[in-house]
Amino acid sequence: MRNLLLLSPQFPQIPKHSSGCWSSNQTQNSESKNNLLLSNLASVAVIVSTALAPLPSLAIPSLKSQSNSTVVTPSPSTPFSQSKNMKIGLENGKIRPCPSINPSCISTNPKSSSFAFPWVISKNAVENAVQKLQEAITETQKNAKFLVIEDTPDGKYVQAEIENGGFGNKDVVEFLVKGDVVAYRCMAEKVTYVYPFTTAFGDSKGQEERMKKILDQLGWYAPSFESMD
Repeated sequence: MRNLLLLSPQFPQIPKHSSGCWSSNQTQNSESKNNLLLSNLASVAVIVSTALAPLPSLAIPSLKSQSNSTVVTPSPSTPFSQSKNMKIGLENGKIRPCPSINPSCISTNPKSSSFAFPWVISKNAVENAVQKLQEAITETQKNAKFLVIEDTPDGKYVQAEIENGGFGNKDVVEFLVKGDVVAYRCMAEKVTYVYPFTTAFGDSKGQEERMKKILDQLGWYAPSFESMD
């Protein structure tokens, strides 16, 4: 028992006669506890407010704005798009070659894949060659319409539009008469594609037959590979 008493904690003795002081000390202790509690609560509030603060905003590009700013343009290198813009007329004072995307074409331009020899005018027809050419086209071709007849530094240029098999299809024939030589190109105005193939439909046989009819009507001469053998 004695040992237990020695190990027990010693509590301060409160004088019995000082009831007023006890009351004052008790008030001070509760005030200090309240101040400590308020201080702790303030610290907790600061930590919580910091943790809940919104993160800095990041500039994220809008997908909508990106899609609107991207403009897709059709490629001009496709055979179909090229067939919508086939050039007509002289190029550097010469008849143009056949477009690679137009199989229904023949041209005296040596760069053309469907090459044809130029015509040689008869000696007695050199002076009025353009007039005779117009007459031969009108007599052998259906609904021929002359669009251009003009003098150029490189010769007399003639351009005509000819009906091709009905359905509103047209062929364009061009001639360049210089001295006793006639260079020309004859091609379909429109190129036909059969889905899903990307190769144009047609060949140059119809154009060859048309030009032969005109040549026979004129009675002029056209060299050929056979005549060179």
